Amino acid sequence: MSQQSSFSSARDPLPDHEQKQAALSYLNEAWAEARHDGVDGDCLAQASLFAAFAELVGTYGEDAVAKFVEGLPGRVRNGEFSLALARQ
Repeated sequence: MSQQSSFSSARDPLPDHEQKQAALSYLNEAWAEARHDGVDGDCLAQASLFAAFAELVGTYGEDAVAKFVEGLPGRVRNGEFSLALARQ
């Protein structure tokens, strides 16, 4: 019986923050491979956004995603998506 519970715990999903970290790692690898193959960064970004929004719409619906993206301009302006951080 304890063996069965150890197998089921091996299949338990990762916590949300760990799943997001793993997903980002996979995406970074795919992005690097595409860039190595000559795919333009802007094309990758647009295709990634399309795929991401299509997944969100499929999961949450158009109205929920439309409401979510209404907050994106402020988040972009606040530097939430900027990788270059000020160093002191």
